[in-house]
Amino acid sequence: MQDVIRLLPDAIANQIAAGEVVQRPASVVKELLENSIDAQAKNIQVIIRDAGRTLIQIIDDGGGMSETDARMSFERHATSKIRHADDLFRIRTMGFRGEALASIAAVAQIEMRTRRLSDEIGILLRMEGSELKSQESVACLPGTNILVKNLFFNVPARRNFLKTNSVEMRHILDEFQRVALAHPEISFSLYHNDTEVYNLYAGKLSRRIVDMFGKNYREQLIQCQEETPYVTVKGYVGKPDFARKTRGEQFFFVNERYVKHGYLHHAVLAAYEATISEGSHPFYVLMLDIDPSHIDINIHPTKTEIKFDDERSVYALLMAAIRKAISINHLSNSIDFESNVNFLSPMSSARTTAPPKPQTTGWDSPSPALPTARREETNLSHWEKLFDGFQKPDPTSVQATLDLGEKEDIPDNVVPTLGSRANVMNAEDEDIKNRRLAVQIQNRYVVSAVKSGMMLIDQRAAYERVLYDRYLKQLENQTAASQQLLFPATVRLPQADIPIILEMREEITALGFDFDALGPDTLVVRSLPSDLPSENIQQLFEELTEQLNHSYADLRLNRAETTARTLARRFAFRYLVRLSSDEIEKLINQLFISSNPNYTPGGEPIFVILSLDKIAHLFKN
Repeated sequence: MQDVIRLLPDAIANQIAAGEVVQRPASVVKELLENSIDAQAKNIQVIIRDAGRTLIQIIDDGGGMSETDARMSFERHATSKIRHADDLFRIRTMGFRGEALASIAAVAQIEMRTRRLSDEIGILLRMEGSELKSQESVACLPGTNILVKNLFFNVPARRNFLKTNSVEMRHILDEFQRVALAHPEISFSLYHNDTEVYNLYAGKLSRRIVDMFGKNYREQLIQCQEETPYVTVKGYVGKPDFARKTRGEQFFFVNERYVKHGYLHHAVLAAYEATISEGSHPFYVLMLDIDPSHIDINIHPTKTEIKFDDERSVYALLMAAIRKAISINHLSNSIDFESNVNFLSPMSSARTTAPPKPQTTGWDSPSPALPTARREETNLSHWEKLFDGFQKPDPTSVQATLDLGEKEDIPDNVVPTLGSRANVMNAEDEDIKNRRLAVQIQNRYVVSAVKSGMMLIDQRAAYERVLYDRYLKQLENQTAASQQLLFPATVRLPQADIPIILEMREEITALGFDFDALGPDTLVVRSLPSDLPSENIQQLFEELTEQLNHSYADLRLNRAETTARTLARRFAFRYLVRLSSDEIEKLINQLFISSNPNYTPGGEPIFVILSLDKIAHLFKN
């Protein structure tokens, strides 16, 4: 029988390796930036065209390469970073596998000019699909200038998997920000389609953060620093008051390498416990310096995951360092020892020693002020009014009537307003007596009796379905109403989010928004949808971009569905409030005339029905 196992050609092997290393243009930017840093560059320039599809160019003033080294750098597993297996546990450089340039050259056309400072002339190499096309001497500046053209030109299937330019550019900006934050001592600049995006000068980490994310970050930075024999923690965290509902800017660096680590992120959240509201995310840029023998970074192709030999110690030290920084800046919740905690005690006012306010009888005083003793006596005589409303709950605020057998003729594009309230029900109305009872629980769920038992509705999920159908219809018919703002509002967002917002601008505008870009990281908002609840516009757009980024991962959705799903999920949380009888009934009616009352647009169940048999089983009857 003929042998069937063959050794793959180098070109095919390199393309297979490129599938792990080069996933998108951002992967190329990351690998080349790390090579420039390992070459001791002090100034690095990044030039991008068409979000990296057409051109990625990295220019640095590093050490450069000799003619032999330049040619060897494109071979697989050719590296200057390690010599022995033990070196894997003493790594201080960014790269070490020797796969980046070989993988990039396998799926792109490359030109590289490089010269060492001691050489009079440099070398020019042209590679295409792992094949050397030309090699010649050329005059060039010291350092390395590498151009990556037509990425995935020979792998059209991979090229078809790339997202839109705005999404790919966002990933490039993410990688650029991570490298630039890890090395504030290096100058970086970034250009996209001949437009300057970043021009970052060398300096301290605090200046790099402000230059990258905006001047408003200067007010929220808290320095965090702690040194131990095992690990050193330094960097900056944000004040609790500036925590956002979106994840925002959160960066971990271990030995100047960006890493993703959910366990360490949990340590940060634990340190902020009781200082930020639930669901908020603090800002942080934290550098951990640790002996390389205590970590393993060779566990993932992108080198963004890491293992510690003692994760619990790192967790405890990190949490303690952040808590210390917060407490030093007097930002933790403190106890007011001067306040009177016995404010409900009738005798507490008699023990109060605060001096009385001066009496005034002028035009701005509605009546002459009572003497202090008389005022305290009057307050004590009416202390029971403090508890008004607790003993007599309004039954109409927690229950409503419903007849699932009747269909009310309500347009499916009408959503109950948060300000409306039902009139008091007439208990003697015979029609109301024959209806089933619907009850709201904790502003979160609605319970209703049905023929088979009991129906439990998720209020947020129900509104998400109703809003989704409404927004989708508005996008199709262009019927959204808009409310112009008295004064235009300015919204600042990360530069990586602006292209996505602008790409979806037509769909967002069709729903009643009106905004324009005002600089690389700023939007000016002129109007909002007329039926939108009272909103913080800055927070609104922050959460909107986060939802858009999340929805982009679903390739099955078109732009209209993406926008409708994003806004519906974003605004559904605003309806987790106390509903009146009419609002509950309208919500249920609209839900059951929607396109799919069983599930949200994301596939989550909206209601469940507990049968009488199941209820009886719960009581063991």
